[in-house]
Amino acid sequence: MSDITRVLNAMNQGDPKTAGELLPLVYEELRKLAAARMTGERSATTLQATALVHEAWLRLVGAEQQTWENKAHFFAAAAEAMRRILIDRARRKQALKRGTGKTPIDLDRISVADETDDQTLLLMNDALEKLSLQDAQSAELVKLRFFVGLSYPEAARTLGISERTAKRLWTFARAWLFREVSQDSAK
Repeated sequence: MSDITRVLNAMNQGDPKTAGELLPLVYEELRKLAAARMTGERSATTLQATALVHEAWLRLVGAEQQTWENKAHFFAAAAEAMRRILIDRARRKQALKRGTGKTPIDLDRISVADETDDQTLLLMNDALEKLSLQDAQSAELVKLRFFVGLSYPEAARTLGISERTAKRLWTFARAWLFREVSQDSAK
């Protein structure tokens, strides 16, 4: 049993001291995930990887009692928290701008390493929410790959599936999202 899993189990048992033990164990990995995600942000952005980690941490261990089964479950929750933070930020920025015309996006060119503008981020999030209603596992894979930047093997391990299944789900999700975003952009 890893130290992270041990601390998560203690947290689940209600030990209040363990939250302080968890952060040093997961901080560097969360920082790497956030930094990978932030490499795609424009240099003028005010949100830095450290701030993204801290905000995600506050959401994870905030007011309501959270329980995580294991390290993979914790990092999936962290990925979701980071995604929500970035989406909320993009929505606030878009609300300040004039014009809400949607433009088509090329999903083949989107990745964590590439610059992703706010409009694309919002289109992807809206489509991803619809996908989660049809295929939750594919949606979770997209969150881990697109919003956190995990590789196929890392995402597969987090979801508890084979790398081959992850690639199959990714192919399906990309096609589904492309169709959905194309339809939304045409409106």
